[in-house]
Amino acid sequence: MALSAFDLYSVGIGPSSSHTVGPMRAARRFVGLLEDDGRLAQVDRVQAELYGSLGATGHGHGSGKAVVLGLEGEDPATVHTERSDDRVAEVRADGHLLLGGKHRVRFDSDADLVLHRRKSLPAHPNGMTFRALAADGRELAARTYYSVGGGFVVDEAATGADRVVEDTTQVRFPFGTAGALLELCAREGLSISDVMLANEGAWRSEDETRAGLLHLWSVMRACVDRGCRREGVLPGGLRVPRRAPGLFQELSAGSGERDPLHVMDWVNLFALAVNEENASGGRIVTAPTNGAAGIIPAVLHYYVRFVPGANDEGVVRFLLTAAAIGILFKQNASISGAEVGCQGEVGSACAMAAGALCEVLGGTPAQVENAAEVGIEHNLGLTCDPVGGLVQIPCIERNAVASVKAINAARLALAGDGTHKVTLDKAIKTMRDTGRDMKDKYKETARGGLAVNVIEC
Repeated sequence: MALSAFDLYSVGIGPSSSHTVGPMRAARRFVGLLEDDGRLAQVDRVQAELYGSLGATGHGHGSGKAVVLGLEGEDPATVHTERSDDRVAEVRADGHLLLGGKHRVRFDSDADLVLHRRKSLPAHPNGMTFRALAADGRELAARTYYSVGGGFVVDEAATGADRVVEDTTQVRFPFGTAGALLELCAREGLSISDVMLANEGAWRSEDETRAGLLHLWSVMRACVDRGCRREGVLPGGLRVPRRAPGLFQELSAGSGERDPLHVMDWVNLFALAVNEENASGGRIVTAPTNGAAGIIPAVLHYYVRFVPGANDEGVVRFLLTAAAIGILFKQNASISGAEVGCQGEVGSACAMAAGALCEVLGGTPAQVENAAEVGIEHNLGLTCDPVGGLVQIPCIERNAVASVKAINAARLALAGDGTHKVTLDKAIKTMRDTGRDMKDKYKETARGGLAVNVIEC
């Protein structure tokens, strides 16, 4: 399977890549199917059913809203985040939506959009089925999709444990394990980012790859800027206050500069800003998921702000290295919280950021692999237990803690020569096995852990 860095990083809308971005893409894909088959004009009514984790926490994760917007032809990368709530309210009040943005059909938000809290489809925890009906009630089309993490969407044709569609694109340096990647680097005399840059050439030119990654960085920066300035309370009923603006004001005023750990406060700020934006449905970059979207931007901001000599070339290398590590998790385990718990989201992102920072700080491929292994090893077993089904508690703080952990992992690796007992491949396998053993109530269902032991108020 060939994966590009731009498969792992994509511009989307909060609060969840698997519960918001994925369902929006799936709904849009279903409409595209109707258009391609010439059946769009025959549709009188559409229905959607969400199962498993999507049904259990879909209300808090905006899954219903995402389905409505996707059916109207909206894309996560371009949907107007400030107007989307109003549009969904209009659809609910009117009882109709514009299928594909052009064909008016009946849609009762209560009857035609069903979130099954206790039912699951067998192939994956994040399953959804769409149906298009004619005026006489005949089923014109039906399709089941799976949101398998990070905004990736597949249908029944997908195969494998993670429901992956095989991509037969031939890349210059194929690798399926960290061990194989290290062998490539040693044989070719390349860094991990060099390998990824060469592989991206299978899809686009080097200039296009660099420009695309720098664009993603600009979206990350804009997200942090918004998060540092938007005050108030996060939506959803928990009344969680935004903390980033206050912390930003304190740090900007020079508060705590004599504190030897004040840099940590900045890293915390960067992560909080992103994840508070994500929790409010703002524009973010999946990295590799929305729930863990603050870690890579926070560590990348740390590099740019506090590392002497940081530049755009370093940013590109950082994102390429992180993507190579993310691909290993995607191929050999999972980045879906609904499948393996938060270790697959925050754990993967922590490993990606740790390895990436290690490379731009001068680490060898062996040290990079070591840093990534430290990043995931100390997130193994991390459950996904969102209070109220919202990506707020413990998710926002968890990103801040993991960002600092990633920096520490990089520094630990740089203090050694890359030699270590537990390989990244073994750690990834352990994460996969742990996820399989983990009870479903700890996998983004809001039926275990903090989600049941904290009183929602």
